[in-house]
Amino acid sequence: MPEKGFDPELVRRYDVPGPRYTSYPTARQFSPAVNEAAYLRAVARSNEDFIPSALSLYVHLPFCASPCFYCACNRLITNNPQVVAAYLRRLHREIAQQGRGFDRDRLVRQLHFGGGTPTHLSDTQLQELFTTLRDSFHFASDAPTEFSIEVDPRSVDAARMGRLAALGFDRVSYGFQDLDPKVQQAVNRVQDAEHCLGLIPAARQAGFRSVSVDLIYGLPFQTEAGFGATLAAVAAARPDRVAIYAYAHMPVQFPVQRRMRREDLPDAELRSRLLTLAVEKLTGAGYVYIGMDHFALPDDDLVQAQAAGTLQRNFQGYSTLSGLDLVGLGLTAIGHVGDVYAQNAKKLDDYYAALDGGRLAVKRGYQLSADDRVRADVIGRLMCYDELHFADIERAHDLEFTRYFAPEMEKLAALQADGLVRIGEDGIAVLPRGRYLRRALGMAFDVYFPQTTASPGYSRVI
Repeated sequence: MPEKGFDPELVRRYDVPGPRYTSYPTARQFSPAVNEAAYLRAVARSNEDFIPSALSLYVHLPFCASPCFYCACNRLITNNPQVVAAYLRRLHREIAQQGRGFDRDRLVRQLHFGGGTPTHLSDTQLQELFTTLRDSFHFASDAPTEFSIEVDPRSVDAARMGRLAALGFDRVSYGFQDLDPKVQQAVNRVQDAEHCLGLIPAARQAGFRSVSVDLIYGLPFQTEAGFGATLAAVAAARPDRVAIYAYAHMPVQFPVQRRMRREDLPDAELRSRLLTLAVEKLTGAGYVYIGMDHFALPDDDLVQAQAAGTLQRNFQGYSTLSGLDLVGLGLTAIGHVGDVYAQNAKKLDDYYAALDGGRLAVKRGYQLSADDRVRADVIGRLMCYDELHFADIERAHDLEFTRYFAPEMEKLAALQADGLVRIGEDGIAVLPRGRYLRRALGMAFDVYFPQTTASPGYSRVI
């Protein structure tokens, strides 16, 4: 049976489009009004903080050798080494320029290489990026750090995992998606199951302290039997973390998805059963449900961070290190410094033109208001924890919670009636059946979401 509290019928009823809350406000509120100058002012202000925060660096490497038809990421399909080299020249320039803006007491404690396919780059190119990063920023040597990389299993073997560990990476995320050959063929991502599963112990032997596997439900031709076999095989291989993402079919926004026929996709009923199956298999195998789409073994850093109160959610998903300023590097990368979100150009020509002209590539962003900061704090806590204490928000933001959020408390009454939360005199408790619907909890506090529900672009909760 699924984990106690998982109610498939209730989950189906709340299956509406909504934000994933990797930020608040979400990127849909970003505007060109927040530009390079606004971002640089935010960096300068952050340097002047009495205790400046440490840094998290996100490096976007958008290249892939071939398209995966489900993909909604910003990526560039190429096997031309000159195209990659041209991008890397600008990326090195951006890293150096960004590094000059931050004081040397701003220690880097977190680093993430995302894509695209970061391992589309050669070992030499990755080493050169690390060299530029270490030359441009001050990396922590005596504090906990987390250096992670997203890996396409087709691009590595055991020996290469050893070389990635030697660079300094200590956490890896493998994109398995589904090990069923028919599903792989339909999404144009054919990869050998034995090879994929063998990379889990290979990473550990290489020195990675955390191994994660990404799976997707809602893909063409998925069945309970086929996806169940993938879940069983992955659980038996014991990665430290498993992420179960819901495929969002939005072919208008992502034309590559038109390569898959809608009639081959699971309907809403089957999607719900696939999620139910994932919960059943993973929790039955001893994984702890963290929230949203993440599961982890009891001794994993995510579980420990949740217990310690240092878990956070950002543009890379769940993270174990809270309170860091995020520096986005590369095409479309998003940073968050102080009260400012800043996103780089989405078009390659715009990204190149800015850096060739001696400017940063910040194209749009958002300046948080006092109200945004309060709501971001509330939503962030609801995404990560099972309890929200009114006093914590009141102390942090100098307000009376129930008065400030009187309309939201009325919305929560309906969620309480459905058994998602329990509202007490001193706070909000997320009940077991509400842990799978955290996005619905966040929407109750989101002042922008009701204004944008008619617009396309949000994935469904299920």
